[in-house]
Amino acid sequence: MTEPGPVAWPPAPIRTERLVLREPEARDRAAFIELLTSPEVHTYLGGPRPRDELEREVPEVPEVPGQWPGCFVVDLDGAMIGEILLRRATEGRRPAAAGKVDLGYLFLPQVWGFGYAAEACAAALDWFDGVLPGEPVVLHTQTANLGSMRLAAKLGFTEVERFEAWDAEQWLGLRSPATPAD
Repeated sequence: MTEPGPVAWPPAPIRTERLVLREPEARDRAAFIELLTSPEVHTYLGGPRPRDELEREVPEVPEVPGQWPGCFVVDLDGAMIGEILLRRATEGRRPAAAGKVDLGYLFLPQVWGFGYAAEACAAALDWFDGVLPGEPVVLHTQTANLGSMRLAAKLGFTEVERFEAWDAEQWLGLRSPATPAD
């Protein structure tokens, strides 16, 4: 997250029933490249990046690819299957999103349909509510991405607006902050 406030990063790994959300490690490089070059993953994200370009850009060991605050690797049985991003929306985005934390996620196609995205995103949002209580979260997706639309509803996001961008109808949802129990 860009300027998230007083959040210690990286946090301890977050464990769910089946997954671990952890900071990126050098061993995740191949999975990061696979995520960014997959045509299936990038169907609604403007298309995949060229593999040869990423092979040059993504650092080799000992550097860690993608290591920045707000980036969680989603680990299943010791292997990266996706990533969750929690980052501040920039001023260039929709006014309703500016300054709020934006939830993003990518998962390898071979793990789609098993509920891992819902499980991982819910865990990341629970962590977020614990470290920054009262902060709203937004999520952007194309309306054509029915899986992402279902996941947004399951996670408690409600529609703020629809708009045209990148030659497609986009959806912006808001998840109201969890209120601390009295």
